[in-house]
Amino acid sequence: MTFKALCLGLLCVLFAFYICVPVPGNIEEPWKVRALDAFIKTIDFVATCFENAGIMKYEEFVSIIFKLDHTDPLSDEHVTVIETAFADIPVRLYTPKRKSEMPRRAVIYIHGGAFCFGSFKQMSFDFLNRWTANKLDAVVVGLDYRLAPQHQFPAQFEDSFAAVKFFLQDEVLTKYGVDPTRICIAGDSFGGTLAAAVTQQVQNNLEIQHKIKLQALLYPSLQLIDSYLPAHRDNEYGLILTRKTGIKLISLYLTASETLSLAVLRNQHMPLESAHLFKFVNWSILLPKKYRKDYVYTEPVLGRCNHSLPAFMDIRASPLLANDSQLRNLPSTYILTCQYDLVRDDGFMYTSRLQNVGVQVTHDHLEDGIHGALSFMTSPLHLHLGLRIKDRSALPVLPSRKGREKHHGKKDYFAPDHGHPRGILRLHPSTR
Repeated sequence: MTFKALCLGLLCVLFAFYICVPVPGNIEEPWKVRALDAFIKTIDFVATCFENAGIMKYEEFVSIIFKLDHTDPLSDEHVTVIETAFADIPVRLYTPKRKSEMPRRAVIYIHGGAFCFGSFKQMSFDFLNRWTANKLDAVVVGLDYRLAPQHQFPAQFEDSFAAVKFFLQDEVLTKYGVDPTRICIAGDSFGGTLAAAVTQQVQNNLEIQHKIKLQALLYPSLQLIDSYLPAHRDNEYGLILTRKTGIKLISLYLTASETLSLAVLRNQHMPLESAHLFKFVNWSILLPKKYRKDYVYTEPVLGRCNHSLPAFMDIRASPLLANDSQLRNLPSTYILTCQYDLVRDDGFMYTSRLQNVGVQVTHDHLEDGIHGALSFMTSPLHLHLGLRIKDRSALPVLPSRKGREKHHGKKDYFAPDHGHPRGILRLHPSTR
């Protein structure tokens, strides 16, 4: 009993230490954000201590916490919810109960979690997918993929691609009443990585008949080759996701070696043969001046790391490394970035590269945004920011057939739906 009381006291002291960390003045609900940040960093600290003491692995402890948030596939008065499998990949399917005179749009949602954690079973993702199905009268597919470190790259991509490819078959789309011309793929954080990578593969694969109409990437991580962008420096010890924790999780995703993290922290993890790739992530050119600040661009030191991982140069892990000809085939794109976010600059650079090759892009940047906000939409971990992202921009709307005819067949036209004050996706200037 005394030992338990001592542990509880130490946890309280640790939590109190983290909750005293200041937050930027423009953050909404600052005390709630402080509490969430303190909770997450306390878990991170305890998980690290347990691993160092040989009690359990870091990722095992964190996974236990994530599983406490799992939900069952319960239908309600508006949406039928079932769990099934697409190409042996677990999916949770949300179908509106009201009748539809025509095939519905579809949204495929890939959850975040740094490739190591998370599931469509989490309360926030279940809430988001259920809301999407009801609000947009859409068939929503939440998919799960194998998690690291038990399953490392490219398992997560392979699972996501296999499930999406399966869903895009004529017989499957017909079974679920989906219009093959109105399919969107979306993902947050590292789910955004997978959404971007899968979209690149689908759009450039001649064997796949039906393509993605729109991709929505919400504070996505899109490259692994430069670990010292301005956003990494600004948010090294930032809210929710610190640079050290992010690099630790990426290392678990890529390799069983425990020394890779040190090389990535020093930005010395890339091999000599990767020099030609840095033009694709040159933030001194691709990043708006405001976010470059006074930082001086220098290419990472090459050839210092003993690990030569092909994954670092693979577009399935770093969609920003795709060449221009691959990017030109991409559908209309929505990108959301957050100011106080380790991966902020990835979204900015992808926006620049897509615009440079003529892809229609709508970019929303939240000056008061933090990483992972969509994971905090339900009690007790509830932030207005997460709900604001959901309502404002997380779910692009594809027009109905009638809407497409009205606008003379403009394939890239996006219309507001259900009387939303801004529209779920703002019009890009080129479509006005």
